[in-house]
Amino acid sequence: MFAACFDCPGGPENVYMKEVMKPHPGEGEVLVRVSASALNRADLLQRSGKYPPPKGASDILGLEAAGTVAGLGPGCTGQWKIGDAVMALLSGGGQAQYVAVPEGHLMPIPKDMTFIQAAAIPEAWLTAFQLLHFVGKVQEGETVLIHAGASGVGMAAIQLARLAKAIPIVTAGTQEKLKATADVGAAAGFNYKNEDFSEKVLEFTQGSGVDIILDCVGGSYWEKNLNCLRTDGRWIIYGLLSGGEVHGDLLVRLLSKRASIHTSLLRSRDKEAS
Repeated sequence: MFAACFDCPGGPENVYMKEVMKPHPGEGEVLVRVSASALNRADLLQRSGKYPPPKGASDILGLEAAGTVAGLGPGCTGQWKIGDAVMALLSGGGQAQYVAVPEGHLMPIPKDMTFIQAAAIPEAWLTAFQLLHFVGKVQEGETVLIHAGASGVGMAAIQLARLAKAIPIVTAGTQEKLKATADVGAAAGFNYKNEDFSEKVLEFTQGSGVDIILDCVGGSYWEKNLNCLRTDGRWIIYGLLSGGEVHGDLLVRLLSKRASIHTSLLRSRDKEAS
């Protein structure tokens, strides 16, 4: 089969199609013939040499894919059959013609959804769901600040927060991105490039701050995050786009608000946790 590969870290020009061995589904695995795969920031970081795949994961890029069931490994429970349309959460390997997937990492594709649409769901939407519900334990009426609101995870988190009857507000870097977030339900949006989002958040919340922050930025945002986090609030870090180094009285500020920091990664979880 063909797969998208790269021999040395670098830019997109290093990626090429290469003929590799077609995977065989192992115990409890399903072979999927891939029709579409999405591109995640983790793929870009891995291609750049900054994010090695977890132990045992494929070196081929692609953390999610959509396609049809093409084979069943030994020990499968019978929930899938040949020809089923499925979308898959992967630890790697999605940017290829075939990928072997633990059967529990597959989801049926709704009848009115295309393969291209379905391929963009598993990684982003499951990340957003676990951040909001498993980690953040979002409650009705709470206000959630979502950084990178127009990203895949951000757009999913806005809609999931609305479904939970919470109030999503976002940051983004352009007016076009802020409009896109408003179109899917963001109650407010702030351009971090030309305004202090922490001041705008406090203004929006009438000084009380937000209950939850979904933060993929990291180090450079810590002061503003704590400035606009409500007492007893939850700050959830799932990325470090600005790096992880912090200078200042982080713990003093955190303690003064009785706030908590949580961290989360989806890709590094084992099969059972995923």
